[in-house]
Amino acid sequence: MEPPAAPSGLQNRQSSQEIFDNSSLSSAKRRFDQIVNHFGSEGEGEGFRPGRDTYDRVKLVSLTYEHSANEKSKERLLASFFAFAGLPITSDEDEDEDIDFDDPNRRDELRASLDNFADYLVDNFFLPLKASTKKTPQPSPASPSAVMSTQAHGFAGSLERIANLRGACLIRDRYRCVVSNKYDHAEALKRFDSERHGQGEACDQDGQPLAGQRFDRLEVAHILPHSLTQLDSGGEIVRDSGTISLAILDMLDDGAADLIEGILIDSPGNALTLTSALHIYFRDLNIFFKPEGTVPHRYHVGTFLPPGFTDDVPVTRTFSLTEDNIDPPSPRLLAIHCAIGHILHHSWAGGYIDHILTDAEEYGIRHDGSTELHRLVGHRLNNWAGIQTL
Repeated sequence: MEPPAAPSGLQNRQSSQEIFDNSSLSSAKRRFDQIVNHFGSEGEGEGFRPGRDTYDRVKLVSLTYEHSANEKSKERLLASFFAFAGLPITSDEDEDEDIDFDDPNRRDELRASLDNFADYLVDNFFLPLKASTKKTPQPSPASPSAVMSTQAHGFAGSLERIANLRGACLIRDRYRCVVSNKYDHAEALKRFDSERHGQGEACDQDGQPLAGQRFDRLEVAHILPHSLTQLDSGGEIVRDSGTISLAILDMLDDGAADLIEGILIDSPGNALTLTSALHIYFRDLNIFFKPEGTVPHRYHVGTFLPPGFTDDVPVTRTFSLTEDNIDPPSPRLLAIHCAIGHILHHSWAGGYIDHILTDAEEYGIRHDGSTELHRLVGHRLNNWAGIQTL
C-alpha cells in the first residue's frame, strides 16, 4: 500500500526556531527516544537481518537522527516526525509523562507512524538519491582559460556547466584521482605527445616526470546528485525549488540545501575527480570520506565493499588547494554523503532500494504487484526502469 502523503507543512523548509522552545524540545527528544527505543527492541534493531524486500525502519529513523549534523537539523527532523505522525510533542496532562505502550491500539498507531515516516524519508530522499544511477555526464573538460572565465562569471547551460565543472576539478585536483592518485590518461597523452615533438619532458603539475606513473580515465563525480534538485521542462535546474528532498537534506545538516540549490549543484564544492571505477563506488555510497585529525581537507577514505573489490581504499588523502580560486570539495557535503552511506548500510535500506531498482530494470513493472510501483511512479522512476510491463 502506498504510504500516506506527508502534511503539507513538511514540504516547506521553514525555520525550526519557530517550532520549539527549550521545554518542548526536551520533551520532543525524550518522547522520540521512547518510541524508537521501544520499537527497536521488538525484533528489529541489534541483530536484525531483513530480507531483500524490506529494511529496518526503526533503525533508519534512529540513524537519520543520530547522523544529523547539529541541533538545528535534529530539531527539523523531530518537528517533521511529530507533524507527520500527528503526535503531540508533550502530554496534555504532564509534559514529563511517558508514552503509554500498553494500549495495543495506541501502540499499533505509533508503530505505523514510525514506519510511515521511515518510508517517507526513503521515498522522498534516499530512493531518488540512489536511483540517480547514471553517472555525471563527462563532456570534454573546458580549457583552463575557459574555466577561469567561468569561475568569474558563472555557469551557462547544463552541458557547458558540466564541461566547466570537469575542467575546474581537474585543475584543482592536479589532474589526479583524489583517492587512487592516478594521473588523468588524456592529459598524460597530450604531454607525452608534446614530449615527442621536442617540447620538453612530460611532467606532472609538480614537475615530476610522468614516465612510470599510473594513469586512468578520470571523471568528475558529484558528491550529492542532481536527483535532489528540481528540473524544468527543458532539463535545466530550477532555482529555489523548495523540494521535499531539500527539506529532508536540511534534517541532516541545517542549511546544507543552500549549498546545492539551483546551479550550485554543479559547482566545484559539490564535486570530486575520481577514476571511472571509484566514481561508481562513490555514487553507490560504497566509499565515503571522513575527516581525519585536525589538518584541513584531510580525510580517511573508507568503504563498505567486501575485501578484494578495490586496492585503492582504505587510504588517507589530503586534498590539494590551488591558487585559482576553485573551491575544494565541501566538508559539509562530504559529511552528508558519508552519513547517508552509513544510514543506508546499517539500516539495510541501501540493499532494499537496490533490489527495487534492479528488479524494475530487469523485469519492468509486474502486474502481480511485486514491483513497489508507488515508489517508482512517485518519482517518475518508471521511466528510468523502462516502459515494459510484465
